[in-house]
Amino acid sequence: MKKTLHFFIFAVLFISSCGKDNNSDNPPAPVPEMMYFPPVSGTEWQTKTISSLGWNETELNNLYTYLQQKNTKAFLILKNGRIVAEKYFGTFTADSNWYWASAGKTMTAMLAGIAQQEGLLNINNKTSQYIGTGWTSLPLAKENLITVKHQLTMTTGLDDGVPDDYCTTPSCLIYKADAGTRWAYHNAPYTLLDKVVENATATTYNNYFQQKIRNKIGMNGLWLPSGYNNIYYSTPRSMARFGLLLLNKGKWDQTAVLSDTNYFNTQVNTSQNMNLSYGYLTWLNGKASHMLPQSQLVFNGSIAPNAPADMYAAMGKNEQRIYIVPSQQIVVIRMGEAAGTPHLAVSSFDNEVWGILKTIIGY
Repeated sequence: MKKTLHFFIFAVLFISSCGKDNNSDNPPAPVPEMMYFPPVSGTEWQTKTISSLGWNETELNNLYTYLQQKNTKAFLILKNGRIVAEKYFGTFTADSNWYWASAGKTMTAMLAGIAQQEGLLNINNKTSQYIGTGWTSLPLAKENLITVKHQLTMTTGLDDGVPDDYCTTPSCLIYKADAGTRWAYHNAPYTLLDKVVENATATTYNNYFQQKIRNKIGMNGLWLPSGYNNIYYSTPRSMARFGLLLLNKGKWDQTAVLSDTNYFNTQVNTSQNMNLSYGYLTWLNGKASHMLPQSQLVFNGSIAPNAPADMYAAMGKNEQRIYIVPSQQIVVIRMGEAAGTPHLAVSSFDNEVWGILKTIIGY
């Protein structure tokens, strides 16, 4: 009888203990904050304070001093879509427009992906299928080796050492190597992607961009011709909207702007085996090596060792920047004049600014 009673008491205690949280003395894990998207129309945009995130506000002031010294016009930090820091310098305001330079390349890459998901374009097709033969000075057999994907990855094999690497006329597009065998940061083949998209979609580049990206996420801005090139101009917050679209992998809230996840994942990962730090017109951090514009040297290490390894970025001349950090759910925007000696894309600014951001965020 005693054994039966003891067993009964043990069973009751055991069952009771199973219903309790054995870690009740520990605080519950924080609930991840939902991603926020500002309304497509209007100026409303939720904010988040530095102190609520436990970030270092003193270092933020040091960052602003550094940015002012580096000729910055606008700087924003988003956390889960909310504005944590927004600073304008000189006469520049939230309503001022500025050029993106080559940061717009990343937007072009996404637009090509949208055209492909709509069945209007196949990036594995030869470029001449969309803009006709004779668009280079190459023999036809060599020209036909060049695909749209080679334009997206900077591997066309065309000579970037010509006097004007923006020049898109056939006489400027000269053979250097077979497509796919050489990486070189070459603006002309990139610029011709605009014509590829136009012919594939049977509308103007600006019109297709506005329909498929700009209007869906509430951006302002316009692609404007500059010599051979097309350059995007917008407000800093519009640049931040595109950064938020990148952070959310091509989705704006419940709207799938780019639904092809395979394409997006390839865009923000190594696209070829020559420059590990380059996707589809997008720069990648945290890789074992990287190459730079106007050079064939391969440098060990990542483009910005102070930045999180999973960062990827849209990078333009004179430090126009959209930094995306998925692990931190962060977007960082910088617009302005050259921070130092003018560079086409990667510069010492990237590592310097992330050295300060690291002390603010504490990652």
